[in-house]
Amino acid sequence: MDKNATSFIIVNGKGAGNDALRAAVSKLRDEGHSIAVRVTWERGDAGRYVNEALAQDAQTVIAGGGDGTINEIATALALASVEKRPALGILPLGTANDFAASAGIPQEIDPALRLAITGRACPVDLARVNDNAWFINMATGGFGPRITSETPEKLKAALGSISYFIHGMLRLDTLKPDRCDIRGENFHWQGEALAIGIGNGRQAGGGQALCPQALIDDGLLQLRIFTGEELLPALFNTLTRPDENPNAIDSKSAWFEITSPHDIIFNLDGEPLSGRKFRIDVEPGALSCRLPPGCPLLSVR
Repeated sequence: MDKNATSFIIVNGKGAGNDALRAAVSKLRDEGHSIAVRVTWERGDAGRYVNEALAQDAQTVIAGGGDGTINEIATALALASVEKRPALGILPLGTANDFAASAGIPQEIDPALRLAITGRACPVDLARVNDNAWFINMATGGFGPRITSETPEKLKAALGSISYFIHGMLRLDTLKPDRCDIRGENFHWQGEALAIGIGNGRQAGGGQALCPQALIDDGLLQLRIFTGEELLPALFNTLTRPDENPNAIDSKSAWFEITSPHDIIFNLDGEPLSGRKFRIDVEPGALSCRLPPGCPLLSVR
């Protein structure tokens, strides 16, 4: 890799005071790598910094944050022209770091940053939702997104990913399934859905492997529906044995359409999207992402 090629690190403002990150950046600069650091303050900053990176012909743009930060930066990169599109690097600094964890990216800052700058750039898919939103990891619907969006920030900071589970148990009084009609290639289902996962990646919600067979470079999305006809038994199975859940329905397709007679919320890598109709399409090889050797999300490792 050309050490003179600039890498842009876009850090979520919550991680701006991270001393370990400062030390890791200094170490790589001392080795000759050109690194620019930008810190987000408000929504839209990440997109503006991606445009700055494009203007400077950056070779890599690194998302320093959680799944929401990765989503915002991946979306901005997807909108750039193919000829100027830099690789995406991942620096997991969030609460859950679901995408980074399922991709095998180190959780420690030093090796994660080195991988993000010098690792092999692999073509990966993105998923487009209703033509104007994107996700790189997963879209989740049903009870999970409601709990994720409602979990207090202080609880997340204190307990990490287990905070979602605890808050969910405290909110069982609000639990109700969504009435849905879901279609894909050679697939059609309608009924009461307790939770829906549409995975380009494999896990969401702080470590729940909702789509354990998903691959990020196969041009397909994995669908998993947890049906909610018997509500409390279904919830128990979903949380305690997701891989052998009698309430689970699975499918794979390059696209899915979800309709509902009432508003439902889909969480796109941490970003909520509400509506009654969703069209989700894979964009094969939309980005290059610096991933570790043997990454479990790749069909060719």
